[in-house]
Amino acid sequence: MPSLRESVYAKLRAAVLDGGFGPRERLAETRLAARFGVSRTPVREGLARLLADGLIEHGDDGLFVTVPSLAQLKDFWELRVTLELRGIVRAEEDSCLRHDRAVLTAELERWYAMRERPPAPGPRFVVEDERFHAELSRASGNPALTAALVAAGERVRRVRMYDFLTEARVGAAIAEHIEIMEHVRDGRLGEGHRALRAHVGGSMAVVTERAQQAMTQMALHADRLRAARQP
Repeated sequence: MPSLRESVYAKLRAAVLDGGFGPRERLAETRLAARFGVSRTPVREGLARLLADGLIEHGDDGLFVTVPSLAQLKDFWELRVTLELRGIVRAEEDSCLRHDRAVLTAELERWYAMRERPPAPGPRFVVEDERFHAELSRASGNPALTAALVAAGERVRRVRMYDFLTEARVGAAIAEHIEIMEHVRDGRLGEGHRALRAHVGGSMAVVTERAQQAMTQMALHADRLRAARQP
């Protein structure tokens, strides 16, 4: 059973990653302690850990969720693309390596089901997207590579979650995920590599455009929330 400090940290971390705090919302210890029904001490410790994780940062008058700049976002996105592609490249380079077919098959079944009944568009779809990429990486057999990919994905989730706000975008992601994983499952690694590269952004121009669009949507979403809270 997790300790109180671990439980509070986990709740704070989930709220930060899942968009539970606005990009300009101050993370005040007193208010957060009341929210979680605890004293300020485990909240203070949890915030310190999130600060060390790079998920929150110091602002002019307190702590706020870290929102990467466009330059930072491009850096993390480039790292993510590199890690993604490496999972396939390592199998191309070593004929003795095989992707775990059971992992691929299980994940494909999830996406076949989503193709039949697509989920509603919205920020939460990013969690499904991240799981796909993590499972594809996990199937490649290098746990360290997968852990690094998951960490990189978390650093850009605050922006990427606003990349899935239309039915067309969600539908395209589902179709592309299935195509990529079918190629890899069937041993067509070259085709899988090309499809994955196109999916995650083959050029910095594509990455920049998508990042700018997502950041614009994030700002608009925050403004709508702020307007809704006003009396």
